[in-house]
Parts: sequence; structure tokens; C-alpha cells
Amino acid sequence: MLAAVMRGPGNLTPTSIPTPSPAPGELLVAVGANTICGTDLRILRGEKTAGVKLPVVLGHETAGQVAAVGAGVTGYEVGAPVVAAPMIPCRRCWECRHDLDNLCRNPRILGYGIDGGMAEYVLVPADAVEAGCLIVADEELPFEQLALTEPLSACVAGQKRSPVEPDDVVLVMGAGPIGLFHVQLARLAGAREVVVSEPVAARRAHAERLGATVSIDPRGDDLAAAVDEVSNGVGVDSAILCIGIPELLNQALQLSRSGGRVNVFAGFKGCGLSEIEANLIHYKQVQLTGSANARRADFEIAMRLIESGRIDSASMITHRFGVQDVLDALGIVGHGDAIKVAVMPGRSNTPQR
Repeated sequence: MLAAVMRGPGNLTPTSIPTPSPAPGELLVAVGANTICGTDLRILRGEKTAGVKLPVVLGHETAGQVAAVGAGVTGYEVGAPVVAAPMIPCRRCWECRHDLDNLCRNPRILGYGIDGGMAEYVLVPADAVEAGCLIVADEELPFEQLALTEPLSACVAGQKRSPVEPDDVVLVMGAGPIGLFHVQLARLAGAREVVVSEPVAARRAHAERLGATVSIDPRGDDLAAAVDEVSNGVGVDSAILCIGIPELLNQALQLSRSGGRVNVFAGFKGCGLSEIEANLIHYKQVQLTGSANARRADFEIAMRLIESGRIDSASMITHRFGVQDVLDALGIVGHGDAIKVAVMPGRSNTPQR
């Protein structure tokens, strides 16, 4: 099979490797699509090393069809459409035992230490099958849309940690894929106003199509004035940081209302230092939370949101590439006109939108 094999920082090539066969307890999935995450780029550049074991096939946002079932596995039929939750929890650590399996201390993750979905097939290990990490879809949607279950599940988890309530004024900082999902979830939750701060015009326009009521270019527009206008000078009920720029955290605290909520959703580079005015938290009683990854329950909710059409997943996919063109696919991630880029086995050499 053809797979995107990473052997070291900056060293990734489409390579022909043996197609795996499922051992007892395992499943083999024919990949329909693997959408690319910014984390894939960080792994490729050598910026993220925790849990990464080389060589490895990249990709953790994966959907496809069951191709073969190992002995002893029940509940899966060949041909069934499935989505893989990439984090395999140990189910033994304190976090796993206290409903925080998204923060498992000893996880194994597809595309990090286990071969992932940028390939024609992906082998789902027995511990992942046993933990319920492979979820059967109820609706036969395009695989590139089902693959978006993974990033959406993290956003679902984030808004559980920092809820958006009916009639809220919400600020979403950053309108990449994650920010666009947060815009949609905020409107589903009943937000009255959703303000998006994003420097790329195409992404601001996309945010407006998905429900943002105000979009601001932070390089020239006055974000504070826009927040004052839509909140009648009160401040935002909920601010969600969807990009890891340190100074944005303090700005989010400044723009929050008394008793407001700020969620640090994005990871920051390095150790993530950010200088903030702690008194903003103290005197305004701001609730400051973080969010990372997703539990299996969040994953299932995300899948249902996509299947029901309540989340627009179709417009999020802007580019499609074959596995043989994975380097081109990785290269276009982060460009202004790219939202989610899908690597799809069987695609031609020409990227398709």
C-alpha cells in the first residue's frame, strides 16, 4: 500500500509498504480520507515529539470502511463506514479513572506512535478496538466530512468546559478550522452575537457564512470597539482562543465581561508562557479554563452533529489530494484559502476542490 511515512524531522515521503493484516482483536480500515491537522505539521517539523515514534505514518483525522476483521472482534462488518478516535487511553491512570481520559497520562495515538491515516489502509490495534475508539457511522457521508469528527470533537469538549449559553456574546479569536467549528457550535448553543477576530479575509468571509455576526481584522480594525458595540459596553460572555498567540490571552481577559469565561483552546509554542494581568481574573471574577483533546463521548456527539447536518462540514473541506501528493497537501495547509485539506487514497495527481 502507499503511505506517507515520516522518518525524521522534515523527512516524509510517499512510500510503498506492506498492507497490514489484522491479528486477533484488530481491525483493518480502508482509508477513505484523512484530513490534515496543524499538529501534523508540528510533528513533521520536529516541534512536537511527545509520543512520536519513528518511522510512522502520519495522520490522526481518519475515516474509512472496515476492510478486514480480526478473530474475536464483534460489532463490526466489512464495508461499514467508520471513524477512528485517535487517542487510545490506558484506562488505568488517575485521569482515565476519573472521566478525564482525554488527558490520559499514557496514551497511544494514531499518527504519533502508531501508523495513522495518511495511507491506503490503517490498522486499528486491539486496545483501540476494545476501548471503543472505532465508531461506526450511521450515515454514509463523504469520508472527508466524517474525518472532521476528530477536530470537531475537541471543540465539543472545549465548549463543555466553557459553555456558551443562549443570548451570549461570544468572541472567537482565530478563524482557522477550529475557530470555524467554534463559531458553528456557539450559534447552535444560542449565542446572540459571535465576533470573530481573524487577519485573513477569506477566513473572515467563511466565518460569516457559518454564522459569525461580526468579523474583525485585528491588524487594522478596533476589536475592543466592536465588542463594546455588540455587548452594549458590557464585554463578551465567552472568549475562545483558537490560535496560540501569547498576547491574545490578556486581550481576551480585557474584553470579557465581569463573570465572563475565557477558554484557552489552542496550544502555545514551547512552554506556552504568556504575560497576563492576574487582577483581571481576580476583580472581574473571570472563569479561565483550558481544553485539550476529547473524550470518546465528545467524539460521538461530534459525529452525530456532522451526520445530522447541524454542523456544516462540507464547506470546511477546501482541498483534496492523493496520498502520492501528500507533500503538496501538507504545503498548502495554513494558506489563507485553505480550511481543511484532505488526503484521499485513489485521488489523481491534481489537487481537487
